[in-house]
Amino acid sequence: CTHYLFIVVVAVNSTLLTINAGDYIFYTDWAWTSYTVFSISQTLMLIVGATYYLTFTGVPGTATYYALIMTVYTWIAKGAWFALGYPYDFIVTPVWLPSAMLLDLVYWATKKNKHSLILFGGVLVGMSLPLFNMVNLITVADPLETALKYPRPTLPPYMTPIEPQVGKFYNSPVALGAGAGAVLACTFAALGCKLNTW
Repeated sequence: CTHYLFIVVVAVNSTLLTINAGDYIFYTDWAWTSYTVFSISQTLMLIVGATYYLTFTGVPGTATYYALIMTVYTWIAKGAWFALGYPYDFIVTPVWLPSAMLLDLVYWATKKNKHSLILFGGVLVGMSLPLFNMVNLITVADPLETALKYPRPTLPPYMTPIEPQVGKFYNSPVALGAGAGAVLACTFAALGCKLNTW
């Protein structure tokens, strides 16, 4: 019972931590920087819960199921947000599912080898999710138009961008997110496995 409760808690918290992952379209000055950070945060939240669930059940396919839980929770939360007057086209694409499928594939192909899951699964999820997350940018309405249509709330001074920073973080947000994600996701995959050894 504790394990299943933990899975629900992690899934809910994963959703809460990734719920604003599309909000970089509001921050047009910091769009690419925010995109990179949000991609990495989504990667880590997906892999720690999915790896935990996958190794807990030992059944390939449960990582994808976990990603589906995250997706449904996010749709529900975004639906509530939409009811408050915000645009709904932030995360309507299930960007976590393809990466979770890769995690399941690694677990199945390596005959449930946890070390391969951590190394290969972590790298694949870390490198793929920023790429799949770009689908959000492709399918979302024009960012500038949306940002003007739905003005961002007033930010405290320490959060207000001083000048446009597009491209200053790195030339390719997908490449940077994939590189950092691939390294960090292995660590979080190991954490997901470790959580089953309490």
